[in-house]
Amino acid sequence: MTRKYTNALIHETSPYLLQHAHNPVHWEAWHPNILEKAKKEDKLLLISIGYAACHWCHVMETECFEDEQVAKVMNEHFITIKIDREERPDVDQIYMDAIQMISGQGGWPLNIVALPDGRPFWGATYAPKDNWINSLNQLAELYKKDKPKVVQYATDLTNGLQTINMVENDKQSDLFTLEELDKAVQHWSQYFDTFLGGHKRAPKFMMPNNWDFLLHYATVNKKPELMEFVDITLTRMAYGGIYDHVGGGFARYAVDTKWHVPHFEKMLYDNGQLTSLYAKAYAVTKNVLYKNVVEETIGFVQEELLDKCGGFYSSLDADSLDKNGELQEGAYYIWTKTELINLLGNDFETFGDYFNINSYGHWEEENYVLIRDKSDEEIAQKYEITVAELRNKLKENLSLLKKERATRPKPRLDNKILTSWNGLMLKGLVDAYRYVGDQQYLDLALKNATFISREMIAKDFSLYRNHKDGKSTINGFLDDYATVIDAYFSLYEVTFDETWLNLAKSLLEYSKKHFWDNTSGMFFYTSDKDQSLIRRTIEVDDNVISSSNSMMAVNLFKFHKLYPEENYVAIAKQMLKNVQKDFDRRAQGFSNWLHLVLYLNQNFYEIAIVGKNYKTMGQEINKAYVPNSILVGSQKNGTIALLKNRALPGKTLAHVCSEGVCKLPVTSAKEVLEQL
Repeated sequence: MTRKYTNALIHETSPYLLQHAHNPVHWEAWHPNILEKAKKEDKLLLISIGYAACHWCHVMETECFEDEQVAKVMNEHFITIKIDREERPDVDQIYMDAIQMISGQGGWPLNIVALPDGRPFWGATYAPKDNWINSLNQLAELYKKDKPKVVQYATDLTNGLQTINMVENDKQSDLFTLEELDKAVQHWSQYFDTFLGGHKRAPKFMMPNNWDFLLHYATVNKKPELMEFVDITLTRMAYGGIYDHVGGGFARYAVDTKWHVPHFEKMLYDNGQLTSLYAKAYAVTKNVLYKNVVEETIGFVQEELLDKCGGFYSSLDADSLDKNGELQEGAYYIWTKTELINLLGNDFETFGDYFNINSYGHWEEENYVLIRDKSDEEIAQKYEITVAELRNKLKENLSLLKKERATRPKPRLDNKILTSWNGLMLKGLVDAYRYVGDQQYLDLALKNATFISREMIAKDFSLYRNHKDGKSTINGFLDDYATVIDAYFSLYEVTFDETWLNLAKSLLEYSKKHFWDNTSGMFFYTSDKDQSLIRRTIEVDDNVISSSNSMMAVNLFKFHKLYPEENYVAIAKQMLKNVQKDFDRRAQGFSNWLHLVLYLNQNFYEIAIVGKNYKTMGQEINKAYVPNSILVGSQKNGTIALLKNRALPGKTLAHVCSEGVCKLPVTSAKEVLEQL
């Protein structure tokens, strides 16, 4: 197929960038030499950031970037740069902060106009064609007529960007206490939606780290009212339209308060974290719903996002072709009542009641998004059948829907493989194996872990960020290291294979050497091997994904338990002190950090198993949810300090220790859990 236009993005591997490779805009990918070109020509930069599954990015491409009139203005006045935010979160973070300072809000597509050296002075998200052209013409004219004014604004904005990124190295404060934590959670709880789960707002994001912390806090501190809230939240999310009842897996967020109508894109990072969360919740509650969510979510990821190399792809688009051949958000997932009646026949009444093909489940026009609001027991009782009969019938119905849905045009796939997102999915698979107990999850985890070690880790233990078409590219960022270290540590705990532990420790040491900032006592998001743009970001807020610094702090704490001589815990404690001043008023934004508050204020257990049956005993202990513990094991005396001088001929013994002080050894998992 001959294309009228082709730009420099044709040489990229990112599906998002390749989508724009035939725009009439003279797009370039992000690269330091582009800034040199802009300086030489004294042309403004127009930087447009998005990602493959972004609905409004596609809309703006259609309305603006594919339009020759728009392209003429862009090409004449600007050096145009297109960035995949998932490949280059380092650049995205800076310009997202910039637009929030400029306008008070942000989002994607994120469009920034900057000086030739990259310092921003104007920004906007989605803009219709006429507004876009007018804005660009005015900006070009302003730079031409009053450059000093533009430079001064960019200078002031850059100073602001550097200031908001500063973290004070707090040497004076005491560590956050349990009493302070209780008050912080109490303050946080005023925002809980105790009927529909999550927070009292719309849109509703799933925020796995929020509920993961509250699950930990509620179980360890015996807070039944908080556990009930976590239970309501996880149940409502699993009941909601945000969960794909037909094919498994979660969409990115719900636009309403009842988790009904999703923004239909499906991201690997959400599904990895939610697999972990629901597996842990299943270990605590034994709620079959949670187990089903784990199984179906992994089924979705395996079916739709698994590459033959063992890596996982990034996302499925929100948009797909509808019956008229036009891109429409959610077209692949929605149903009309007529379609369902024709497909299900006599089963429609029960199915329609179960999934609310009524005013509660109606979305727009004739379309419904499947949503539950009753338990299996309620529906079974109403139709005078057993719960098992209901579940079998629904399984058949959903299988029919899945076959029918497979005939529709599928959403577009973003098939780049990102290290940090794979780390999150790997951790999800490990937790699924740990708490649900299916061997195939461990097999899949080992395949993915091997892929990461083979393709994403260089000889010096640096990481690559991205893998596509057999090539690994872009230096890794802090979240790449933090997630893989965490996942490998967890993989060691369920396999006792020191390969994964040693790899994790090597990655941790590399991070300390190349990301650590002695001045702030924190880790930079970018390594010292990368060129700095405006600033080296320090990421501390826990968002939809936990911050890279909070993940590293937790990693350091756990590694301290195995290697106390390395003094990792001193770094973790200092990092916590540096960010804790905001916990009391905004705990939800630091929920992953709060695990560390519990670890440091309560008993934390090191469990060491040595003897012939160490793996069997380890599996039994692993089934229990004990967040304030780590588990190590070997058949004979091991290389880790906790495993030295423990072996006794003919016996398998478990030692429960805390800060190096151990209880009497025991011979069963039951006795271990009693000691905890």
